[in-house]
Amino acid sequence: MKSVQTRETLANEIWRACDILRRDNNCGGIMEYIEHLSWLLFLRFLDAQEEEWETQAQLAGRPYTRILDGDLRWSEWATKDWPADGLLEFVHGGLIPYLQSLGGDPLRETIRSVFAERNVVVCASGYNLKEVLGIINGIDFHSQDDIFTVSQVYEELLRRLGSENRLAGEFYTPRSVVRFMVEVVDPKIGETVYDPACGTCGFLVQSYLWMKQYERTLEDHRTLQERTFFGQEKKSIPALLGLMNMVLHGVTAPRVVRRNTLEENIRQVTERYDVILTNPPFGGVEGRHIQANFPVPSSATELLFLQHIMKKLKPRDGARCGMVVPEGTLFRGGAFAEVKRDLLEQFNLHTVVSLPPGTFAPYSDVKTALIFFERPGPTREVWYYELPLPEGLKKFSKGSPIQDEHFKEARELYKAWDAYRKGQGPREACLSERSWIVPVEEIKARGYDLTARNPNRKETEALPSPIEILASLLEREREILSISEELDELLSNNQEV
Repeated sequence: MKSVQTRETLANEIWRACDILRRDNNCGGIMEYIEHLSWLLFLRFLDAQEEEWETQAQLAGRPYTRILDGDLRWSEWATKDWPADGLLEFVHGGLIPYLQSLGGDPLRETIRSVFAERNVVVCASGYNLKEVLGIINGIDFHSQDDIFTVSQVYEELLRRLGSENRLAGEFYTPRSVVRFMVEVVDPKIGETVYDPACGTCGFLVQSYLWMKQYERTLEDHRTLQERTFFGQEKKSIPALLGLMNMVLHGVTAPRVVRRNTLEENIRQVTERYDVILTNPPFGGVEGRHIQANFPVPSSATELLFLQHIMKKLKPRDGARCGMVVPEGTLFRGGAFAEVKRDLLEQFNLHTVVSLPPGTFAPYSDVKTALIFFERPGPTREVWYYELPLPEGLKKFSKGSPIQDEHFKEARELYKAWDAYRKGQGPREACLSERSWIVPVEEIKARGYDLTARNPNRKETEALPSPIEILASLLEREREILSISEELDELLSNNQEV
């Protein structure tokens, strides 16, 4: 019988497992050892969960077919006293090929998708793997205390991954940003929540934690577990990390699918959702076969994602979205202006929050904004808030990241704006030095430029900082490159420009 561990000793053991993996020849980088730890933790969790599902089926008089049975069960292979080489042979030759062959239902398809079509990271040393398995076997996945401790360590690992690995930063949104967006959108039990570029599932996890506080009945619990959260992720490793993140935070069967979201033709959308929360990748370029799926073709991924989201919201009053966009989406014309016109006509774009440079550092120094829109449209006026940097700080950075307290004023003023929109408070309460309202006619007059232009800036504040200038120049350079690529495509197709 294993000894009961305190949260501190269990956390230390998990960090020790990371150290063991990190010194292995196959897992030296943070991406590699987190991936390895993730799939081991997932299989350990799945074994514990299947025990519960099997017991529930027996009590109900129903048959249950295990996903992993016989010598593939964690309790069979992960606790066995293997020779080091024999363990590696089993993992490479038996376990992983089986996981890559699964299918037939959503959970099996999800498991297959995160293990298939790539080389799964496995320790070079069977001795290292045996030592890590011993640590993971010490975790009781039937204990809420143990699961909570593992989830806390895992969240810190994801934060470090986003901070230390610029490529991985693409999949990680600062949790203070996520929490603010979820609070503004306020998803309710009974609504479906979708992230079309879910990465490590930060938005879905935070939405679950937000909604769970209102869980009152067994039906509420089943709804949150089985019918609420949907995510798509193009790349296999973040899909695995996101799946594990959801599981550790309490969603036992998340609908996280590995898929290129932009491959869906939005003229033929079938599945739609009540709430969309997302930070889609920006700066990427898509080819003509992907662009053909959208009414307004563009090589810019951020514009394609915006069109996808507009189509995927349910056609009902109250369907709503909160998303991160690069500043270029706000000010760019051409195809961007065309989509923004549709956005303002079909939806109520009620809020734009301008974020300071460095919010997503070190992954990106591109200036970004948060936009919030809902059905029904059209937009009549937009509330803007300009999030300030703390006094004495020139930009957020890896060493000085954005925190929850930096959103304190934004939260208070947004609540006042929301009350005014609902006829429950005065207009003046949401106005300040850093917040203002712009009528939609003004936005149309400037060519659907949604950029935050603070009319309350003092003259001494009129000039942006060098960092803001650099971020803006980088964004505009990217815009020029994107336009050049679109022109090259048109010319190569012998189309008129």
